[in-house]
Amino acid sequence: MYTGIVLGTTVGAGPCARPGACPQEVPVRAEDVHVHNPDRTPQESVQPRRRWINLLLGSGVVASIVAFLYPALEYILPPPVAESTSRFVVAAKVDELKNNSGKVFKFGSKPALLVRTAEGGYLAFSAVCTHLNCTVQYRPDLREVWCACHNGLYDLEGRNVSGPPPRPLEKYEVHVQGEDVVVTRNA
Repeated sequence: MYTGIVLGTTVGAGPCARPGACPQEVPVRAEDVHVHNPDRTPQESVQPRRRWINLLLGSGVVASIVAFLYPALEYILPPPVAESTSRFVVAAKVDELKNNSGKVFKFGSKPALLVRTAEGGYLAFSAVCTHLNCTVQYRPDLREVWCACHNGLYDLEGRNVSGPPPRPLEKYEVHVQGEDVVVTRNA
């Protein structure tokens, strides 16, 4: 307990009946004293509640943004496709292709091209153009492999003949096993 000056008593009441008699010293307990802090604003007592509401609202906004962006990104970005571990695939049946024709088939996750030459032999290449990864096709009128994207041409050995393709096509081995035409990837 300490003694201090009590302010705010009314003149004419009690011990302060005459002017100038107050203030007076009276015993005061520390918990009864309210010290005015000019640095503290009235809103500071509301701050914990405000922070909690801001946290809830901010979390809701972030959750809404994520709920919108996640499906959009899943739609835009394709899922990774594992490359086939198989080194061979049945590309066609023996009687499926006529002489001087071609067929695009799937070799793992990428397209490949099977060509039956005018003489009746089989050739196989990767059907992915080495320029911009477009799918190539066999042109029987030219007897060459053609990329429609930028008019690139490859000969029947897979070498780039004209146009923008910088490298030859990857060549695959072809074997006839019974009625099946089997294409094998080089090791």
